[in-house]
Amino acid sequence: MSDKNKKSFGVWMDSHNAIIVGKENVDNGEFVVLGHVKNAGADNNSNEKNSNNQEISLTHKFFKEIAAKMPNIDQIHITGTGQSQEQFIKFLAETPQYKNAISSESTSNKMSDENFLEYIAEHFN
Repeated sequence: MSDKNKKSFGVWMDSHNAIIVGKENVDNGEFVVLGHVKNAGADNNSNEKNSNNQEISLTHKFFKEIAAKMPNIDQIHITGTGQSQEQFIKFLAETPQYKNAISSESTSNKMSDENFLEYIAEHFN
């Protein structure tokens, strides 16, 4: 299977926002924005343990929402500003549906949807 026919996706993320891009017709076509996902973060909780548990739970939900926008990944490039990319790659590797996906990562500042589309198109072409 050539790179042109692989189901390729890109995700820009930090701990609170994600932009997901993929091919218009999954197997071919131009890259388009598939969606945005937000993670509001934990409430101000006086109990540190409860706050940590809520943070973990919300992060897991955030990752699941991102993954739901990308069925059947062959390859994915994840970029962003913090440690969220590493955590998301680990999440994908531990999820049976995504564990065989080829993933790569980089670090980048927040970018507009248009700039991110160009960035991912260049990465995969």
